[in-house]
Formats: sequence, structure tokens, C-alpha cells
Amino acid sequence: MSSTPETARGPADPDGAGGAAPTVEIPVPGGEVRLLAGIQRRLLAVPGSRGAALSLSHVGEHALGWVAISAVGVVADPARRGGWAMVGVGSFGAHAVSVVVKRVVRRRRPDHPLVTVGVGTPSSLSFPSSHATSTTAFALLAGAVSGVPVAPALVPVMLASRLVLGVHYPSDVFAGAAVGAGCAALTRAVWPTDAVQRALPEALRDGARGPRTTLTPEENR
Repeated sequence: MSSTPETARGPADPDGAGGAAPTVEIPVPGGEVRLLAGIQRRLLAVPGSRGAALSLSHVGEHALGWVAISAVGVVADPARRGGWAMVGVGSFGAHAVSVVVKRVVRRRRPDHPLVTVGVGTPSSLSFPSSHATSTTAFALLAGAVSGVPVAPALVPVMLASRLVLGVHYPSDVFAGAAVGAGCAALTRAVWPTDAVQRALPEALRDGARGPRTTLTPEENR
């Protein structure tokens, strides 16, 4: 007789052939698994939610979408190019911080029949959500530079998208948002310091002028 414990059994043999029914191990859902499953079920009922979540997933992957937007700001907004450089550096730096924390915590991503995983991921580590981290940092920094309140519109949508796709627990995305906010605050505090400003190319330093096509009267003398 086998000494291996059976955690769950399939139905009895319907043909009466005496064969043993297959043993199927089903993990018991914890509180956060049930919470995630409930949130996901409700969000997926919203038309277009999965497609929107997939689009956000691609934009936020490795913070590359946020870095690209920052690069556009550097080119298209010369008066604030130093600020847009800060946005790009801060967004990617926040992503890097989240990866380090993931490797320390080593929490696994959701893996339960109640949760539908809707996208592939570059790693199996879950806490914190790197998408939530870099997006929050980007939104806060971009808002500070542009004067547009980006965070209230962007951050909740990104957090919800990770739950729609079933790749993070609620605590992962909220922790990611907190880490991202901290990284944004640190970036804004450090960026104006002499050490950082000296390390930057002159064109990206605070107060650097954008290119001009005309000279001032004083410069014409």
C-alpha cells in the first residue's frame, strides 16, 4: 500500500472496472488567491479589458515604453529636456529596483486553477510588480515635469491590468506602486544635486537652453 498522501481524488470509476481513479492535486486557494480571482472575474467582464491590459503590458515591459516617451520629450520639448531625461532615468531606475527586490523576496506568480494567466512573463517572480513600479515612477515624474496630472489617470489602470492578466496578486501591484512612488521622490531629490548635474551632458542639465535659431541683440554685438 502506498504511503503517499492524496490531497484530492477524481470521481469514482464510472465503468465499475475496479481501476483506481486518478489522483489530482488541487492547491487550496488562500485569501489573496480568492481575492485575485474575484477581481479578475469582474474586470474581465468589462468589454475590451483584456486587450487594453495586453497593450499596457507591452508598453510597460522593462519600462521601455516610458523611457521611449521620455526620449520623445527630450527631443520635442527642448525647454524641459533635462526634466524629461530625469523622467526616463527615474522610470528605468525604478524598474531596476523592483527587479532587485523580486530576487530578494522570490515570491512566485499566481498559479491556481481559479486564476487565468493571460500573458507570458520574463520571470516567475511576482513581488513587487515591476510594471506597477516603473509606471508609478514615470507617472509622478512626468506629471511633475509637464504639469499634467498623469498619475491619477495612468497608475490605477496599470495596476488593474496586471490583475486582469492574472500575473500578480493585489499586494504585488500595491507594493509596486509604493516602491515606484519612493523611487520618484528619490529621483526628484537627487537629480538637482551638484554630483548628478556634473555627470550629465551639458544639454541635459537643469537650466540648459534648447537650440535657438536667432541670436539676442547682445549676442549680435
